[in-house]
Amino acid sequence: MPTIIVEGPPISVEKKRELVKRFTEVASEIYGINHITVLIKENPSENVGINGELLLDFKKKR
Repeated sequence: MPTIIVEGPPISVEKKRELVKRFTEVASEIYGINHITVLIKENPSENVGINGELLLDFKKKR
């Protein structure tokens, strides 16, 4: 059973539904099977560091 893991910023439940649906459709077509697992791991900007600083702080500079 293929598992797709997506890590990114928090999104709404509606967007999660669409993301899961689309990933599942494409993976099912490519693998030729109907059982695909999608895991969404949300990472708030205070938990992500880029180039030595928190993404939260980087966004504030812009």
